[in-house]
This record gives sequence, structure tokens and C-alpha cells, in this order.
Amino acid sequence: MAWLLVVVAGILETGFAVCLKLSHGFTRLWPTIAFAVFALGSFGLLTLSLRKLDVGPAYAVWTGIGASGTAIYGMVFLGDIVSTLKIVSIVLVLAGVIGLQLSGSSH
Repeated sequence: MAWLLVVVAGILETGFAVCLKLSHGFTRLWPTIAFAVFALGSFGLLTLSLRKLDVGPAYAVWTGIGASGTAIYGMVFLGDIVSTLKIVSIVLVLAGVIGLQLSGSSH
């Protein structure tokens, strides 16, 4: 269950990063509110998961999902440049996160 919380927290991290961009420096109300909701949810779930998990692997999974999800979202929906190097880099981030998670132990 703790790993599920980390995965959902990582997805929410993607949401808060995208909303941060869409808020245009906190000048747009609804993206700013969505940013706050996603950020609180993401940090809250990560905090709950850390009751059972080692901090290193859990944090790596959280940031890996958030960074990869944000990059993919930007390429698909926000017109960010798509390149082979970007896609390979995302795959490498995810592979590193999976490797770190597999090398760690939970309580």
C-alpha cells in the first residue's frame, strides 16, 4: 500500500508542476488553486508512505514519476520539443528509479 501512495503522489507531482506553469507565476487563479491542491496531496501522500518506506527509494520513485510525467505531459499537451534524446533520458530516469527501488528494502 505504501508504494501505491508513492505512485499516486508522483502523479500528483506531475499535476502540480504542470499547474505551476499554467499559473503564469501565480497570476491565474484556477491553475494556482490546482497547484496548491496537487502539491498538498502529493506531499501528504509521500509523507504517509514514508512511515513504512526507506526515504531514498521512495523519494527517487516520487521524483522520477513526477519528472518523467511532467516531461511527457509537456511534450504531448504543451508543445514541448520531442526528441529521441529526451525520450531515452526519460526511460533512463525511470530505469534508475526502478533499480533504486528494487535495491532498497521496506520496513
